[in-house]
Amino acid sequence: MKVEQIYTGCLAQGAYYIESDGEVAIIDPLQETQPYIKKAGKNKARIKYIFETHFHADFVSGHVDLAKQTGAQIVYGPGAKTEYHIHEAYDGEVFALGKVKIRVLHTPGHTPESSTYLLLDEKGREHAIFSGDTLFIGDVGRPDLAVKSNLTQEDLAGMLYDSLRTRIMTLPDDVIVYPAHGAGSACGKNMSKETSDLLGHQKEVNYALRPDMTREEFIKEVTTGILPPPQYFAKNAMLNKTGTHEFSKVLAKGSVALDVETFEAMANHEGAMVLDTRSPEAFAAEHIPNSIFIGLDGSFAPWVGALVTDLQQPVVFIADQGREEEVVTRLSRVGYDNTLGYLEGGIEAWKEAGSETDTITSISAEEFAGKYKTGINVLDVRKPSEYDSEHVEKAENFPLDFINENMDQLDRSKEYFIHCAGGYRSMIFSSILKGRGFQNVIDVAGGFKAISETAVPKTEYVCPATVE
Repeated sequence: MKVEQIYTGCLAQGAYYIESDGEVAIIDPLQETQPYIKKAGKNKARIKYIFETHFHADFVSGHVDLAKQTGAQIVYGPGAKTEYHIHEAYDGEVFALGKVKIRVLHTPGHTPESSTYLLLDEKGREHAIFSGDTLFIGDVGRPDLAVKSNLTQEDLAGMLYDSLRTRIMTLPDDVIVYPAHGAGSACGKNMSKETSDLLGHQKEVNYALRPDMTREEFIKEVTTGILPPPQYFAKNAMLNKTGTHEFSKVLAKGSVALDVETFEAMANHEGAMVLDTRSPEAFAAEHIPNSIFIGLDGSFAPWVGALVTDLQQPVVFIADQGREEEVVTRLSRVGYDNTLGYLEGGIEAWKEAGSETDTITSISAEEFAGKYKTGINVLDVRKPSEYDSEHVEKAENFPLDFINENMDQLDRSKEYFIHCAGGYRSMIFSSILKGRGFQNVIDVAGGFKAISETAVPKTEYVCPATVE
């Protein structure tokens, strides 16, 4: 028996490869199918099953494409309805895989169809669970993504409480927990950086598995402090129900080298968004006017998903040489399949053609400290929880996550000093402002981490309960 976690850091997502006696099961695959096919081929094994723990919202699964290429059977838990052929498993159903077995545990709560897959080893012993978004390391799945007119987040949270206590916590302590996500995912609130653990240890340290926790306490705990889901979540969940384009075709269409004239025509006359995926420093120094920065060396796909509201938005892009296919792949992972190509030769080719460029003023934290005084407009674009822990005195919290909804609160005539934690999000924010006509935009390089080492006055959050 072989169990391999295939972890994708930019999505904080874990897919799984299970092999026994020449047969393979893949759990929660990403869009790009070839890595799974190559792995099975190398081992002279056949992919027999594709198990989906639930309808994912934060990425588009490659299950339909993988099934077409391999003949594998797609398996979902009870209640899953799709527009393509699946096997809708019943609770407790067992699937033979070589010399091992996989049992379906219906664990509704994160979504109604959410299921955990229990791996039984060659001797029939409970070896591991693939818990999807039901149980994370240090956390549990958020219960607000599948809310319907007849089903509230409190209803789902109650289901999750029951699922954990009747289906998960009754398993032996030495069972390995393999979740679908780790720290950085928006599918939970307090996930650990660890990507697997023993169930017994989770019973000791995971707040949601406290044995003395009542159902009412659990519901209150898991529904408090949840930020609204990114706008692309519902759209990705729908794509996972209906099926998507073949990834090979998406990759071929998006990996086309475009000359300057064609690139410019697509941007100016065909409505394509110009996406710059280089480093924040390179973008600040020189970029195509009205282009949007979302750097590849960061949480690229989740930020595209959070900020670009139309999954069918035509996209042309600039990337560091050799990373063009990576851009197309990572866009496709979150449902953006209308990439039309990249600028051949990058920004240098653009300049050589005599085309105009733009810049963003970026200053150091020390320079910011010299300019700081009460009355300047400082925008802290971190999440509210980050801002609450400590922030620049008089800074306004204006989270990047909600820039589209709150843009009308900003004044184009004002000068704004913009920072995040380290400089990535602030450059995204600054590029969006510049693209929408804001000219007095100043990025603070290094973000709050660098600012915290200066004499700029800061304010720490004080819990109201401690104020006398």
